[in-house]
Amino acid sequence: MSSHLLALTSTASALHRPSTAHWTAPVAAPAPAVSLPEASPDVLVGGQAGATSPLIFPNSRAVKGTSAKELREDTVVEGVRLSEVVGALSFALDITEGQPMGHAVRTTLIGMRLADHLGVSDSQRSALFYTLLLKDLGCSSNAARLSSLFGADDRLVKHAYKLTDWTSATDTAKYVFKHSVPGHSKVAKAWRTLMIGLRKEESEAEIIQTRCERGADIARMLHLPNGVAEGIRALDEHWDGEGKPFGLSGSGIPMLSRIAGLAQTVEVFASAFDVRTAYEMAHARRSRWFDPVLVDCLDAFQMDAEFWGSLRHADTLAALHAKEPEDQIIRLDDARLDSVAEAFARVIDAKSPFTATHSQNVATIAVTTGAAMGLEANELRTLKRAALLHDIGKLGVSNIILDKPSSLDAVEYETMRQHTRFTLEILKRVSRFRQFAATAAAHHERLDGSGYHLGLKGDEIGKLARIIAVADVTEALSANRPYRGGMSVAQVTGILDSLVAKQHLDGSATEALKGWFTGLPGALPQEIVQAA
Repeated sequence: MSSHLLALTSTASALHRPSTAHWTAPVAAPAPAVSLPEASPDVLVGGQAGATSPLIFPNSRAVKGTSAKELREDTVVEGVRLSEVVGALSFALDITEGQPMGHAVRTTLIGMRLADHLGVSDSQRSALFYTLLLKDLGCSSNAARLSSLFGADDRLVKHAYKLTDWTSATDTAKYVFKHSVPGHSKVAKAWRTLMIGLRKEESEAEIIQTRCERGADIARMLHLPNGVAEGIRALDEHWDGEGKPFGLSGSGIPMLSRIAGLAQTVEVFASAFDVRTAYEMAHARRSRWFDPVLVDCLDAFQMDAEFWGSLRHADTLAALHAKEPEDQIIRLDDARLDSVAEAFARVIDAKSPFTATHSQNVATIAVTTGAAMGLEANELRTLKRAALLHDIGKLGVSNIILDKPSSLDAVEYETMRQHTRFTLEILKRVSRFRQFAATAAAHHERLDGSGYHLGLKGDEIGKLARIIAVADVTEALSANRPYRGGMSVAQVTGILDSLVAKQHLDGSATEALKGWFTGLPGALPQEIVQAA
């Protein structure tokens, strides 16, 4: 065991005394407003005029210009690594955290570089690798709460949160005032700031605990190496005991959490400002937020310009795979790949209380309908995966829009329409998901060509995509929404018939669904739910 690792696992009394100095970051430069192909916005507008979120798809391939034929003919790579799948899907976690895509990957590379200097064993490195990569598994679960609390775009609130020393009363007040009810008067902002301040401790603990516990639960679903779930659960604890949600301190905080907490904060500051600013922040919070030994290890590669420069291209995932311990590589069979899809469906559905089981319901409805249409087992498996992940792009949409209790305006509606584009972009990054990326992203395409985002029509929309479209509409109509209650089966089937008549939805899929549908899965016979 290295001297650094020994020091890291020693008691707090053997280390430096906590500093009381606070440090305030300079003002971050606005995120660059780059565009996806066909001039569609890559920076989403989120519920307020002129507000942008740093949602960036670096090095993204043109999607609009990609033919439906090409999308359907993507090859499937056998023996896929778990790291490849969750590494690509981590980009979805980045966008719901308001971070430039590739944040989790870059955080992983920084954390693994720290592990190199600490002399962490291969078994520990594997657990650390997945803790770093999936640290934000629970991030979507607090989006609605933050949006409601601040009256603002949850992604912007989250982005700024990571740049703020919220253990400082002054910095916290400035942060809350700046991001509360954007577009309102100073009086309204001050009142909202006061209300948040009065409930700060309660709200903060609730929000962080929900995020950490949900993330740990989803990590357990994936059967990751020992320590990953606990590493995620304690991500927001601080060395001096002032973190959340459990008030752990010093060596009582799992080592994986300590590394991940430092690595993610350094990445956020390095991306928002520069490497020098990130190091200044780390030292200002040394022995308060961060393990002093870890901060000292960070110093060992401060001047490595090649390393920091390479992080700009970390979104390719190539550098990520090189850091995965070779003797600890996890390969996925179909059952574990299904578990990944189900886990990320939970991340998606946690984004809004009005869609708490939407993806799972759509998958159940789609598979049951597909079975009624005579689909074979391999088709049903693909259908289920595509249905579970069809809304992964909604992680990039603000809850100000998702949970709006009234009709969307033109800007908000266009923002909402982008989620299918993001679904396609994210799923295409996973070799084993490319075969259904277009299927999942086509759930708002319509047979007459009036749908989005590719404007496909007729035979350009595959059979599985047609089934998911019917299942998606059925679930949306049946469930409660912020602007209306769920509809009865008779009302739902009546609307489905009208959409078939307008050549929006597929008639065969609709008739197959009507043959068995008696309500959402909670009201379905258990044999149907289990079979799906």
